[in-house]
Amino acid sequence: MIILWNIARVVIVSVIVVTVAEISRRYPRWGALLLSLPLVSILAFLVSWLQYKDLPAISRLSRDTLVLVPLSLPFFLPFAFAQRLGIGFWTSLAVGLAMTICCIGIFLIFAPAK
Repeated sequence: MIILWNIARVVIVSVIVVTVAEISRRYPRWGALLLSLPLVSILAFLVSWLQYKDLPAISRLSRDTLVLVPLSLPFFLPFAFAQRLGIGFWTSLAVGLAMTICCIGIFLIFAPAK
């Protein structure tokens, strides 16, 4: 039963990723809307609730996510300005990842542990 549950989760996530990619290719604004939705968070909360029924754990996850989402936004900056800066996809990806790692890393180093 656990294996089937894991397979179902993988299939759901795969379908979402492929759907967003296809919609984004044809309708970039709709793709952006779908990307901005917290689909992964919603699914993680649902799966966690259905599997463990642990609201305090979901609450902690939600609070940590609320703090970390703004710290991950620098990831998008190089992509947003790639054409203007004359950089390609892989450079944008590398710079975006580096910026995000720095922001979250600084937070994790200096934020008080709970």
